[in-house]
Amino acid sequence: MQTTFDETVIRRALRKTWSLETATQWTPENPASGQCNVTAAVIFDLFGGEILRTRLAGVWHYYNRIEGNRVDFTDSQFSSPGALFAAPARYDDEPTTRAAAMTGIPNGEYDALKSALLSELQTM
Repeated sequence: MQTTFDETVIRRALRKTWSLETATQWTPENPASGQCNVTAAVIFDLFGGEILRTRLAGVWHYYNRIEGNRVDFTDSQFSSPGALFAAPARYDDEPTTRAAAMTGIPNGEYDALKSALLSELQTM
């Protein structure tokens, strides 16, 4: 199982584990859509670091800082078909809490992503 933080491995695993069970905005064409907050919370719980956010068109976009580096695992949602938002012109990197990231996210979506990601990482 993946026990250390490896951004490339985790990105590959997330692409395989995002689904309608992890965010209702998910589509096969844009699997990262709607996954930012649940992904930021799961990554925080598994690998530590911080949860950061940036304001986009009146909503918050969540991502992580790990080992001092900004890591936005859901940045592909901005350039994929059906993108709901344009990529941030600049990131605000506003520190926030896990609770803020989880606002409005059903525990089932969090549990589904964490379970699927851990299972996928075991095969890598």
